[in-house]
Amino acid sequence: MTLSRIWSSFIIIAIVSAGLLAIFSPSQKAIFSNMVTGKSGDTIKIKTIQISATLSDSAKSAKTDPIISGGEKIIQLGENQQMVYRIQSSDGIIETCQTAVTLCLKLIGFLALFMGFLSIAEKAGGIRFLSRIIGPFFSKIFPEIPKGHPAMGHMVMNFSANLLGLDNAATPFGIKAMESLQEINPNKSVASNSQIMFLCLHASGLTLIPVSIIALRSAAKAANPMDIFIPCMIATFIATIAAMTIVGFKQKIKLFQPIILTWVLGISSVIALLVVYIRSLNSEAIQFFSGSLSSGLILLIFLLIICGALYKKIDVFDAFVEGAKGGFETAIRIIPYLVGMLVAISMLRTSGSFDYVISAFKNVFTFFGSDIRFVDGLPTALIKPFSGGGARGMMVDSMKTFGPDSFAGRLACILQGSSDTTFYVIAVYFGAVSIKHTRYAVGAMLLADLVGIISSIALCYLFFG
Repeated sequence: MTLSRIWSSFIIIAIVSAGLLAIFSPSQKAIFSNMVTGKSGDTIKIKTIQISATLSDSAKSAKTDPIISGGEKIIQLGENQQMVYRIQSSDGIIETCQTAVTLCLKLIGFLALFMGFLSIAEKAGGIRFLSRIIGPFFSKIFPEIPKGHPAMGHMVMNFSANLLGLDNAATPFGIKAMESLQEINPNKSVASNSQIMFLCLHASGLTLIPVSIIALRSAAKAANPMDIFIPCMIATFIATIAAMTIVGFKQKIKLFQPIILTWVLGISSVIALLVVYIRSLNSEAIQFFSGSLSSGLILLIFLLIICGALYKKIDVFDAFVEGAKGGFETAIRIIPYLVGMLVAISMLRTSGSFDYVISAFKNVFTFFGSDIRFVDGLPTALIKPFSGGGARGMMVDSMKTFGPDSFAGRLACILQGSSDTTFYVIAVYFGAVSIKHTRYAVGAMLLADLVGIISSIALCYLFFG
């Protein structure tokens, strides 16, 4: 019911906002068609203006189209004529529907491959082996999961892939974990406590090395592309602890137990050691180290699964094919959920609703005389729960507009690395097991996101303020 209300609110807010703009803003007369048939990158004509010969000569000599206000630009049409235009920042409804289906089709290969290997690992006993290792810790934060249940092993695989930034690999592991948890869910249409805890921890996006962010900062010619590494790691770790604490409080789980504290402190120590090592590397070495570590781990997992299956005398290829079939079925099953969520998000973005929110933030903090430098980095944080690609685009735009070494540019990078795409996670993972009632999952995830945003802002001021 919560997700249904949020989804409905997105659509209503988007259409009402677009209607107000169409009525009161002369430059937004085509907003309805842009929302439906527009594409990201389209040039939207606003008006044609007549200018003096002096201004015309100045415009001709300019190397780039000047920005006049609110992202609007001008282009020379003739000797004394210019067109005011802006670039559409996101796809309309029709293009978004196609994008959602294409995304699901692209997932088929990854889902088939990894679910095939997971099927081999299950038949060979590898997943149960992982469950026994992680069992003492998971039994405390997932008290409803039976001891040694395969879901624990699947969750370990998912968290491990997330830690190394393997987004594509993490998805099939996470879906398999949700399917395992669904097997022991007494009410198949309602999210269980274990499913909510798992998804909130997953959506907090704990990642050890934000390689893609460092690479984009390097491409933007930042003086030190890796200077956001430590703030990113700390922010995402805080968001993960916040997610566990929020859900633990809601589910009345005692988090101050020796086994939980030991695991948390142990992970904190590993992160601290990794920070010390990473700080001794340059940005190129970091990318090489992360790429080798993540790719090497995937290949090692494949090797161990195959060797274990051969040792157990499992029919390896038959087991792979059996699991891979499930990958195809899952990808097709999540299409309606993903289409619905991405269309609602697209409407919010193309309607100008996000612009209203950013303007409101700036006005509020200006009124109270606060430092408003952080507001320029907030678009990344506001879009991240809805779209990873959109947030990445906002991050790049912030670095381009304000500079990669500016406060806003650095903050956008830290915000990008502090959490995962909450609504995408909800649509894909709950959709994969046909959960209709998500209970408090959305609220808990967004609250953890808020903690990550506040932490990111505070860390940016601490390191670069």
